[in-house]
Amino acid sequence: MARLYDMELIIQIDDKHRHSEMIESKKNNLRSNSMTNTIAVDLNHDKEVKHKSGSLNFDQSIFLQNKFHELIPGGSHTYAKGDDQFPEFMPPYIVKGKGCKVWDVDGNEFIEYGMGLRSVGLGHAFEPVIKAAANQLKLGSNFGRPSTIELECAEEFLSMIDGAEMVKFCKNGSDALDGAVRLSRAYTGRDMIGVCADHPFFSSGDWFIGSTAMSAGVADEVKKNTLSFKYNNIESITQLFFDYPNQIACIILEPQKYDEPKENFLNQLKDLCYQHGTVLIFDEMITGFRWHKGGAQKKFGVVPDLSAWGKAMANGFSVAALAGTREIMQHGGIKHSHERVFLLSTTHGAETHALAAAIATMKFYKQENVIAQLYEQGDKLEKGITKAALDLGIQDYVKVIGPACCSAYVTLGYDHQPSQAFRTLFLQETLKRGLLMPSTVVSYSHSDIDIEVTINKIYEAFIVYAKALKQGIDKYLVGREVKPVWRKYN
Repeated sequence: MARLYDMELIIQIDDKHRHSEMIESKKNNLRSNSMTNTIAVDLNHDKEVKHKSGSLNFDQSIFLQNKFHELIPGGSHTYAKGDDQFPEFMPPYIVKGKGCKVWDVDGNEFIEYGMGLRSVGLGHAFEPVIKAAANQLKLGSNFGRPSTIELECAEEFLSMIDGAEMVKFCKNGSDALDGAVRLSRAYTGRDMIGVCADHPFFSSGDWFIGSTAMSAGVADEVKKNTLSFKYNNIESITQLFFDYPNQIACIILEPQKYDEPKENFLNQLKDLCYQHGTVLIFDEMITGFRWHKGGAQKKFGVVPDLSAWGKAMANGFSVAALAGTREIMQHGGIKHSHERVFLLSTTHGAETHALAAAIATMKFYKQENVIAQLYEQGDKLEKGITKAALDLGIQDYVKVIGPACCSAYVTLGYDHQPSQAFRTLFLQETLKRGLLMPSTVVSYSHSDIDIEVTINKIYEAFIVYAKALKQGIDKYLVGREVKPVWRKYN
């Protein structure tokens, strides 16, 4: 079978229409920079620092870009993977992964951090999970009636999650949260939704997208029903209940993003929701299977009414879940006397191979201390990055935030404010050195050697970062800046 990345089989595009002389010049400049053997830097501590960096070629990836955009709106199926999130002339298109490493169409090898937008907790092509899915595929993946593996997966999942009595599987987090919102509205008879303004994404549904900068296509009447509050600010939620008495169906938030809950915030929130007859929903897409095998709700000892799960629960296979108390969840079933609720109905929601992958993943989490490994390796990475920044005198410009099991980095510019330009520079310099690093999220497969190699490469990238702070970023950044996902215009 022909492979997508076999360039002789791709529809040819005339190069003179694809690349201007300016683009070719910048590409050549990028390659030239990446092949530099020795660079001396005069830093605050007056030390001469030398480093070597190899050369990566992105010709085939660049060739594919136009074709992707020609056939796929935005060039990708997830905004966070879009070209506008990566340096202009370094857009690796991935063909395979194993453990914590991935390879692109040009044969470049990268240590990945981010791990499929946090969906891969154990590692790419993780053998126990792949084997379980492959064995199940031989028996068929979708039938005209429920398969027994659906019950097996439900039992396995509910055994891990405190307070969850029923579960409904689907394919993505948006579906799970959409179902939670619909269920909450039916259960309470109310329309309004409160979402945490400090958490970036909950759903592709209109109820959430209408509250973002990309609200085109969402009816104004829909937008009015979504309210916002601040994390760790119980007063902002109290104010919502005061301003909209007996109107708020549910409150939605991630149990934690980067900041720890303070002053018993989550427990206060639960009490407040109970007092006002509002459903409390935790989005555990990211926190689940990273903070604790029972989710962040287990770590913090707070059980919500409903919770949505996905990402790492099947180690990258497409499985998401909505779980909660029987009292609320049963409204989405057929054994009650209330008005019927169209909760979740997905043709592929219970594909057997994906559920087999989820079962294998959950069993591995029970058998091995995966969570402890994530914290341990994430902590080593954070400490190494912090030390590298300190050694080069840029500790006030690059920071790692969030818990070690699922952290991210922040790049600051001359004014010590978050900078898209310096984020682009860091991505550019780490990509050149074989790191695919949109975040600092680790997996169970990241070894001590992987972390050590990464820290050394980041040190090299920080040398360029330091030079850019002293001499101007335009001297080192090739191409345009990356852009925030949430923006009104391209």
